[in-house]
Amino acid sequence: MSGLVAPYENVAIQSTLTEPADSVNVQEGDHVRKGEVLAQLDTADLVAEYNSDIATAKSDAANTSHTVYSGVETITQGVQGLKSAQANLYRDTRIMNRDGALYRQGYVSQEQYEEDQATVRDDAAILKSDIATVQANGPNLNAPGLQQSSVAQAKAQEQVALAQAQQIKVSIEKAAIISPIDGVVVNRNLNPGEYPGTREIFTLQQVSPIYAILRGSADQVAGIHAGATATITTDDSSGPRKFTGTVVGVLNEIQPGSTQFQVKVVLPNPDESLRPGMAVSGGVELPGVRGIVVPTTAFTDDNHDAVQTVQSDDTLKTVSVNEVASDGKNSVITGVNSGTRVVDNGQSSLGDGEKISLRP
Repeated sequence: MSGLVAPYENVAIQSTLTEPADSVNVQEGDHVRKGEVLAQLDTADLVAEYNSDIATAKSDAANTSHTVYSGVETITQGVQGLKSAQANLYRDTRIMNRDGALYRQGYVSQEQYEEDQATVRDDAAILKSDIATVQANGPNLNAPGLQQSSVAQAKAQEQVALAQAQQIKVSIEKAAIISPIDGVVVNRNLNPGEYPGTREIFTLQQVSPIYAILRGSADQVAGIHAGATATITTDDSSGPRKFTGTVVGVLNEIQPGSTQFQVKVVLPNPDESLRPGMAVSGGVELPGVRGIVVPTTAFTDDNHDAVQTVQSDDTLKTVSVNEVASDGKNSVITGVNSGTRVVDNGQSSLGDGEKISLRP
């Protein structure tokens, strides 16, 4: 089967940043390693934005601490005010009840008793207000309430600022254009001072290992499976060279309606003597089979499941067989014994039982 050499990986690199290039470190044809910096984009404005977001996050963190302390103080004051209001109401109620008894006995004036009642009503109103305040603020920062929500809001603002800073940090890291593979630079489309835009700025090819893509017909690829050993041959100015690889896949028809298939072979290429685009030919070792070899034309139809045999009395008989291998010209079959005479043109007009004579 004939074919072409193809890169193991073909990587097109783009950048989503809108920063100009400070430096470009590679030229077309250069070998690069995975993780190597191909180019560096300018990050001055990104760094300034990152520092601003960090400063905002620190300010928000300080505000969170302030909100926590303020919330604790407010809750403490509210609880203390509630306890004080409860005590005042209890005390003034006892006084009112005592004066009420004395009033009824004529020892306390009506005016004094009415003042006691007014004081109790005021105490009750203050207690009601303090209860509402404690319920709104919550008994502590771990319980639902205004103070807890204020702290949560302050923390959320802090997290937003940190998230924005992290996003800018990621952009700064992306400003270093890194090679994702060990390979060769086959296209450079970026110069210092230029903006990447939306175009492809680098194209890299990994060529060790490398692929040979062989094209074959259905008959040729029948029986080929992943893991089979393949021998690839090149023919250049130094003469034919052979390489051994492994089949990694058999791909279906190249073009819809065609009968061409692809056999994908991976080859070690440590010295990079194989280059993408080189024309090659190759063969694949199939599992060994046992049977009788006959011309492929001996089959009586396109199903390749019967041949005509010549009996001892020189009459013809159609025999069912099983084709186990073929190279397009000859086929290996089972179902007949060695030494059996087979008609090499199975689709002739001769019929079973017809007697024939053999040419010497």
